[in-house]
Amino acid sequence: MADFIFIRKSRNALSSFLHILLNILLAAGSIYLTYVSNSPLFGILLVLISKWRIFAVRPRYWFANIQSSLIDFVVGIGIVLSAYYYYINNIGADYATWFYIILSIVYIAWLLFIKPLKTTTGTLIQSLFAIFIGSNIASMMLATANPIFIILTEFIIGYSASRHILIQNQHEKSTFITLICGLVFAEISWLCNHWMIVYNFPLNIFVSQTAVILTLAAFFFDHTYKSIEKHDGELKAEDILIPTIFSILIITIIILNFSDPKFNTHI
Repeated sequence: MADFIFIRKSRNALSSFLHILLNILLAAGSIYLTYVSNSPLFGILLVLISKWRIFAVRPRYWFANIQSSLIDFVVGIGIVLSAYYYYINNIGADYATWFYIILSIVYIAWLLFIKPLKTTTGTLIQSLFAIFIGSNIASMMLATANPIFIILTEFIIGYSASRHILIQNQHEKSTFITLICGLVFAEISWLCNHWMIVYNFPLNIFVSQTAVILTLAAFFFDHTYKSIEKHDGELKAEDILIPTIFSILIITIIILNFSDPKFNTHI
């Protein structure tokens, strides 16, 4: 009996080690392949291959599995595209290596610490993380493209993030609400796309104003939804007062004080 327990613990330890190792290799490998190939194709391909279990079932379950993994796709592909965008804008920069290391650490943190979270707060963190990563790179890479592309991309991001929150909370009318959230994200991104502001931080790290606004909007949506659910369809002002003030205050400060092209990159 003791030998059986020892063997089982050994297998569990080995499985945990392999899980951690494979996730680290996925994060570092996707960034490295993007850098050495000068293309996001191989990095994205590696992300897609890592989700092979989606298709390891009967085809009728594929669509449901893809929907369940949308958040993971948004983060993984968003990080790979961020590495590519950084490469084409910082070719030959001495500090570029540090950014790729930071990006790899961020992806590892997602895979090992954020993605496994199962609590309500953890679900919110996952959704906000995906919204910020996905919206940030989408708004910058699609800034000069036809607006339909940013609209469709943000619809998918808004849909996947809201669905992730609602499904985890077993909401019965999740499909309708997620479609509405997707449309709201598309509308906000369309408006922001007319006056794109990008903030430049140390190491030449770019953060779009659109990503910040959409992340705050999702934070407000989550607290509003929880208040309505808590009180059987009735919205209590005291439940959303602080989140509302916080979100409106931050967005107002951003728009009024940090939207001047003299201080920010205007694409």
